[in-house]
This record gives sequence, structure tokens and C-alpha cells, in this order.
Amino acid sequence: MGSITRSFANNITTSGVLLPASLVNNSIANVTAYNAAVATGSMILLSSQTASASASINFTTNINSSYKEYQFYFIDLRANGSDVANLECNFSTDGGSNYNVTKTTTNFGSYHTQSDTVADLAYEGGSDLAQSTGYQKLTTWQYMGRASTDSLTGVFTLYNPSSTTYVKHFTSVVQHNQASISDNAFVAGYGNTTSAINAVTFRASVSNIDGTILMYGIV
Repeated sequence: MGSITRSFANNITTSGVLLPASLVNNSIANVTAYNAAVATGSMILLSSQTASASASINFTTNINSSYKEYQFYFIDLRANGSDVANLECNFSTDGGSNYNVTKTTTNFGSYHTQSDTVADLAYEGGSDLAQSTGYQKLTTWQYMGRASTDSLTGVFTLYNPSSTTYVKHFTSVVQHNQASISDNAFVAGYGNTTSAINAVTFRASVSNIDGTILMYGIV
């Protein structure tokens, strides 16, 4: 048995599985090409918008057939007004002239207080939609805060918005704090339209909004 063959044999199990020690930085760095069937993928930053006491944050360009998946990253969003508010979203098929796509959605949320006295995980029936053109809440049990230290972060994903065959699925996961409470909200649903969605809006339900949203196209 040659030295190369022996070295390889020492790093493989009897069932043919490579041992962890067989893959080190040097061995990976020396790979010059990958099989074309292996999808590496990438995220392309298409837009970055920062709001300061804005009525909404609208994305009306770059949502097209170039990408099958779009991700929106929420960075330190908060309500800017006299009261706390829900983070909401809606879709448009006419470039943002109207945000009124019919939606059916579902959600659940969890929360826990700083004092460790209250915690829960449950479905929130007041936050779902059934064939409604209204705005979808992306927060569940607790509101988006307005205090200077309050913030909301998360990821909203829209799938294949340019399809003229299928409905438009979306998912949202956000984490935020308000009134000494940590809240994690999970929302999902679909826009019940075969028209292409080409604009998305985010807003605070009863106030203006601060913060940044980044939009990526996923290759």
C-alpha cells in the first residue's frame, strides 16, 4: 500500500465516512474547483433605507424576476410617536400605487419578562388574516417599543414574487423588546394573487417609524 493510499485509509471509517481530521484548513484551501452542481449562492444588496419619523419604508424598485427570493433585514426599528405600535407590512402589484394584496396568514409568538415572572408561547389569533387586503402584523404579543433603548430586529423573506403562476409565500421572524419584555414573533402566509408582486411596504401601525431595512436578492 502506497503512502498516499495508506494516509487516506487512516482517515476513513469502515463504513466509508471521512473522519473530521481528514478535512483541515490546508486541504480545503487546496481545492481549486467545485462541482458545478453544488450551489454556492450569494446575497446581493439591492437597497438600504433608513427612516427617521417616517410614515412607512417602501421598496418599489428591484423586485422583479432577477431573483426567486428576497430578504429584508430589520435593523433597530422602533415606533416614533406618542405610543407603541405594531410593525406591519403589505404588498403591491402596481409598483406601490396601492398596497392591497389579498393575504391569508398564520403566526405564533413567545415572550419572557426581565423579572422572570411571566413567559408564554402561543398562537395569536388577533394577528392573522383570512383573505384580507389589510396590513399584516409582524409583531404578535408585544408592540414595537418607542423608548430610546427599544428596538426590533429580524428577517422577512418573500419568495418568487414575480411568478404569474403561483401565490406569493412569505415568512417573518422578529425579535424585539418593549416594557422590559423580550418578544419573538413568527409570521407566515401567502399573497393570494398570481399577479407579480413588485413593491413591499413596512410601517408602524399607529405612529411613524425609525430604523433601517436592507433588501437583498438571493441567488
